[in-house]
Amino acid sequence: MEIANNLLELKKGLPPGVQLVAVSKTKPNEDILEAYQAGQRVFGENKVQDLAQKYEELPKDIEWHFIGHPQTNKVKYMAPFVSLIHGVDSLKLLKTIDKEAAKNKRTIRCLLQFHIAEESTKFGLSVEEAVEMLDTGEVQKLQNVEIAGVMGMATYTDDENQIRKEFRVLHNIFSVLKNKYFSGADSFREISMGMSDDYPLAIEEGSTMIRVGSKIFGERNYQNKN
Repeated sequence: MEIANNLLELKKGLPPGVQLVAVSKTKPNEDILEAYQAGQRVFGENKVQDLAQKYEELPKDIEWHFIGHPQTNKVKYMAPFVSLIHGVDSLKLLKTIDKEAAKNKRTIRCLLQFHIAEESTKFGLSVEEAVEMLDTGEVQKLQNVEIAGVMGMATYTDDENQIRKEFRVLHNIFSVLKNKYFSGADSFREISMGMSDDYPLAIEEGSTMIRVGSKIFGERNYQNKN
């Protein structure tokens, strides 16, 4: 019952309007089912193959989020069912998602991922790249994707001031894009930021969606291939 207890404890501290994505990557179905039976319905994976397998094997009312950086050639495997793709950082990827969503007669929600951290290993758009992409008008023509907001990861550090500063940058990016490109779109409303180590700060800085794994499931087991 440890997973269920962790989950319920975490949810107690969440304010209204903040959605919890339980990051289940590397975790077996039994762990996901324990969280499911405790009421969790939104889960996040970062490998398309694992995501597709878990979709097949687990309850169909689970809302699956893809939280990694999807390769264009893998999008087709999750297009029939994925609810939200967090890590979109190019027009090419958006067009691929649009094409595969259309084949499945679906609209797929996407978040634009921004590089807000100091680490160069984290990927994402710069503000300039996003503006350039949105100014072309190409994104607005896509019929089967819905830009639902922004996503970013703060630097992995103990410096709370730096983490807050980076979350504020993302919140500001959201506001700029909302005003300039999505002012009439109620669907553009998500700020996905905050993970196990920093989600309380993210919530204070305006996050609407947190991605939490180890605080619920314990440390990741990279040996587990399920």
